[in-house]
Amino acid sequence: MTRVPAMKTHANIPDADGFYEAWLLAHEGLSEAESADLDARLVLLLANQIGDQSTLLECIAEACRAAKRI
Repeated sequence: MTRVPAMKTHANIPDADGFYEAWLLAHEGLSEAESADLDARLVLLLANQIGDQSTLLECIAEACRAAKRI
């Protein structure tokens, strides 16, 4: 049985600043509700690209832990 690698916690985007800038620009002119909808759609699209349920659940758990540390 092939095991899918665990969640990546190191920087893994070749141009993270460019990605972040594009993400911010996508929110320009949107209301708070529209921005929340955009982020929800983006999360679902990216989750579909990952496609591994255990990795996605691990990411949810880590995001929850990080939110509690803020």
